Amino acid sequence: MRHFHRCSLTPDVVLEQADRYFGALGLVRGGADARSRTFTGTLGALSLTVKMEGGHYTFVEVHTDQVGESRLDKNVKRYFNGLHRTADPRHLIEAGY
Repeated sequence: MRHFHRCSLTPDVVLEQADRYFGALGLVRGGADARSRTFTGTLGALSLTVKMEGGHYTFVEVHTDQVGESRLDKNVKRYFNGLHRTADPRHLIEAGY
């Protein structure tokens, strides 16, 4: 699946949080460069890339090797929520019902 998120954090902060978050899930960091990461583990594999967009937003794109709504995909969405919370500490997770 393909997921994306736009945030006001710098690419370095986004990648640092990715290393921490996905490492805590037991995913092993593979190839990495200045603007991308790959992670693999029992949940599956993902590749994460970041790029500056419009000069003040960071575009975060994640591709997973999973089909449908897997546990890995749900964790990617939680990671995006964590990015939102870092950018705006007042942000609260609320149920949609």
